[in-house]
Formats: sequence, structure tokens, C-alpha cells
Amino acid sequence: MKTIDDFAVAGLRVLVRADLNVPLDGGRVADDGRIRASLPTLTALRTRGAKVIVCAHLGRPGGKPDPRYSLAPVAARLGELLGDQVELAADGPAARAAVAALPPGGLVMLENLRFNAAETSKDDVQRGLFADQLAGLADLYVADGFGAVHRKHASVYDVALRLPHAAGYLVRAEVAALSRLTTDIRRPYVVVLGGAKVADKFDAIGSLITTADRILIGGAMAFPFLAARGGKEGTSLLEVSQIDAAGGYLDRAAPGQIELPSDVIAAAEPVAGTPRQVVPADAIPADQMGLDIGPESAARFAASITEARTVFWNGPMGVFELAPYAGGTRAVAQAVTGGDAFTVVGGGDTGAAIRALGFADDTFGYVSTGGGASLEFIEGKPLPGLAVLEDR
Repeated sequence: MKTIDDFAVAGLRVLVRADLNVPLDGGRVADDGRIRASLPTLTALRTRGAKVIVCAHLGRPGGKPDPRYSLAPVAARLGELLGDQVELAADGPAARAAVAALPPGGLVMLENLRFNAAETSKDDVQRGLFADQLAGLADLYVADGFGAVHRKHASVYDVALRLPHAAGYLVRAEVAALSRLTTDIRRPYVVVLGGAKVADKFDAIGSLITTADRILIGGAMAFPFLAARGGKEGTSLLEVSQIDAAGGYLDRAAPGQIELPSDVIAAAEPVAGTPRQVVPADAIPADQMGLDIGPESAARFAASITEARTVFWNGPMGVFELAPYAGGTRAVAQAVTGGDAFTVVGGGDTGAAIRALGFADDTFGYVSTGGGASLEFIEGKPLPGLAVLEDR
């Protein structure tokens, strides 16, 4: 695929699809990792005289404007990082006027793409009409939102069909790093899975069983597996429909290939100050939930990681935002950074977790901005946002 270095961009209107889906807290950006990851491409384009139009999504506003999902806080933070105010333009005439007023090196951000239902529509015609609007703003399309390339959305896929297109520096770096997990695996290869977004990762386990030497499962990901073994999981986050599939994965895996927590830290609710206790992972009291892997599990997971030569980690081990439940995630992060393995950390929550716990991105081999996208890439699934960039 071509990159922005293959184009003379001076004076061109360049539409950059970024991934700026960041966590907010009180109307401010709580973790700016994905915004920072977009800076190299945006800065290079501006320095070379392009007129830059940034587009992105935030959350799931349901296809209509919702102030809770406005990109205004993101635009403000991007402006701080660039040292220049970033205008946020609503869809339609406001966007066209803002783009028309851009000088070379200027930058404008479009409001949340998902305020328009056509962005995520499964109807090709509806998506195409919205893509026509976006493409009409630009002369060149740049894909730099790796976290969205697994989606066949208007701004990810359809716009690239309508304009000359290129990959940004972030997408190029993501592809290079993740390719090492598919074509150049140094063994033992250890995968660590966790987090609360179980459905987004569950299907990947079937593929990972065929490639990883060991799969460590913590966080809410672990509860369907523990339940499949007959464990009592209390009020822990658990989709009953996933239990049979988890049992199937356990049956398919080689002995010892899938490691589950042996203990967890449990409490009645994930609230600071709530009494908590360490209990067996398969015997959580009926009125409590598992909120972090326990100290025994953390030590065992860390030992498995230190033996690895390749590590892929997607998802925290517990509710890391609360100090009493951050120990498991911290232990995994320390183990991942402590060896000489090639390491990839994937997923927005995982990136936010390591930064919240004081770990710098550059202490890991690579910190991916893509959660579901990175998993689907290493599974070998075709990603629409990458496939459309291939030279034809």
C-alpha cells in the first residue's frame, strides 16, 4: 500500500481518518494515547503544506447528534498537543465552509462521524452517499485510524474507493508490528487476554489456540471459562451464552495451554471502600463479583510471561481504575516489560491501563491503538480498511 510519503501533498485537501475514540472524564480527555499516536501523520502533512481535515468517531451515539459524544474535548486536546487551536466543524455546510477557508498547513476536525447513521450502515448505498459527502471535501484520503480498519464504514472503506488513498504513519507502524505476530513468531508465544469487552475478543480464542503456546485469561474474560469448569462466579460479569463456547475452547486446547486464574479479589461492587477479599476463582460468594485476579494468579501469570519470547497482551486483569483492583494488571505489565521478548500491547483499555499505572509506552515493544482490529489482524481476517488501500 502507498503511504503519505508517496504523494506531493502541498496545497491538497487531505482527509485523514484517525482513531480518536478516547475515554472522557468530566468533559475532558482521560487518556490521550490515541490522540498522540495520530500526531506524526498530522504533523507531517501540515509541515508539507497540506490542508488537513481530520475525521473520527467517539463512542456509539446511535446515528444522531448527541452532545455527550461530541469530539469537542478531543479537538481541544489535539490543539494543545499541536500548539494550535483546532476548529470543530459540524457535518454539512459548516464543514464545507471550514475546509474552504483552510490555508496550506491548516487543520480542521469534523464532528463525530457517527452522528450520521450512514457512517455505520450495512446498506452500501446509504454508506456511499455519506462517503460522497466526505470525499467531496478532499483531494486525497489517508487512513490512519487503525482501531477502525476492521469496520466496513463509510469513512474507513467507501471514501477510499472514491479518492486517491494512502496509509498514514500509524497504520504503517501497526501493520509492521502486528505482522511479526503472524509471520515471525519467536517461541514460546504467550497471549494474555482480559478486559470487560468479552464479546469483542471471544471469537479470537479459537484462532489463537492454533498459534499461541500459552493463553493466559484474566479479567471478565475468565468467568465463562471458570463457569464451564463448574465454578461458582457470584455476580461477576458473565454472559451465560458464552459458557458452552468456553468449554469447547478448553476441550480443543492442549493440556495447560489455557491458564485461568486460581484466585480473585472479590467485593460486592466495584466501588472504592467496599470490603474485599481474596477467594478461589471458582468459588466466588453468591453476593460478590471478581474484580481482579488474585496475588497467586498474578504471580503465576507473570512467571509464564517471563518465559516467553513473544507476548501479545489485550485487556486488563481487573478494574484497574480502582487501586485495590489494579494489582493484577500491574503485575502483568511489569512482567511484559521485564524480559527481552518482543511484546505488543493491544486495545484502548490496555493502553489506558498501562499509562494510568505509570508505565511509559516505550517500555513495551509496541503499543497498538487497535483492540478488535489488532485481534482480527493476527487472526488473519481480512480487514476492509486495509484491503481497500492495496494498490490495484
